[in-house]
Amino acid sequence: MENKFKERLKELRNEKRILQAELAKDMKVCKSAISGWEVGRNQPDYDLLIKLADYFDVSLDYLLGKKEY
Repeated sequence: MENKFKERLKELRNEKRILQAELAKDMKVCKSAISGWEVGRNQPDYDLLIKLADYFDVSLDYLLGKKEY
């Protein structure tokens, strides 16, 4: 199955018009972590996935590419 998380994260961040650095600060991670997630080099842990879904007000299924809404 294709990993859509990286595309969804970048899309949501761009829709909210925030930079990787701002998201990193809000998530309490380094900017390189956000960059790595967006290029698919690595992925956040479970707790950060939940925090990201809450931050963008989307479901985990949407964030992970399981659903289109």
